[in-house]
Amino acid sequence: MANNLFDLTGKVALVTGGNSGLGLAYARGLAKAGADIVIWGRNDAKNQAALDTLKQYGGRLWSQSVDVGSEQAVIDAMAAAVEKMGRLDCVVVNAGVASRSNTICDMTSDMYHDLLNINLHGAIYTLRESARHMVKRSEAGDPGGSIIICGSMSIFYGVPGMSHYAAAKGGLDAVGRTMAAELGCHGVRVNVIAPGFIATEMTQADPEVFKQIDAAVSARTPMGRSGQPEDLEGIVVYLASDCSSYHTGDTLIVDGGRFRS
Repeated sequence: MANNLFDLTGKVALVTGGNSGLGLAYARGLAKAGADIVIWGRNDAKNQAALDTLKQYGGRLWSQSVDVGSEQAVIDAMAAAVEKMGRLDCVVVNAGVASRSNTICDMTSDMYHDLLNINLHGAIYTLRESARHMVKRSEAGDPGGSIIICGSMSIFYGVPGMSHYAAAKGGLDAVGRTMAAELGCHGVRVNVIAPGFIATEMTQADPEVFKQIDAAVSARTPMGRSGQPEDLEGIVVYLASDCSSYHTGDTLIVDGGRFRS
């Protein structure tokens, strides 16, 4: 148990899309720091497998099967999580999907709407319900909380074939800054994590494509490699903890130095 500014003992963190990839890394980092964890995911078996990996850290664990593309599902699940766990101190908005077209000229309306329904609309439903809970708690005399949005480096530079994905992530980046301005009076912090290229199930779905991208990214990254999910554990603990008590409205780049070099 960490006895320092990064200690999350007694705090409850909810991670959407927390059963694999970056979401599971976020949940694992928070659990290591002592937090109780709620995972949202659409696959019950993967949810349970994720909880099984987190048991070793000793906190309370719970999972919910949630389709964040459904507004009512998000409302109901957030209420159930608060009732089950008693409170939410940190919400990590991570759930999302990826799809690719050759260019925007090839993008169909279905591709655009299907992705934004999860990556933007679902995220905003989650952000809204998180904010409502934390504001209500603040008005009852218990201010504070941390809302963390999983962004993307597509916020900063063009990625061919990903204009719909970039639209969603760019929108969330702007929403995060707006929420930080709105919620600061309640002691609620809102920040965005923008990961570089990370080796996850999603990015490794096509091994040959992954190999090519990994080589190209590694060659242009000062640290000489692509990221691993565990590289994101520390930053999410920082943002969830008292160590970041005066840090809000920011987008934190975690990409091995590639963007700034």
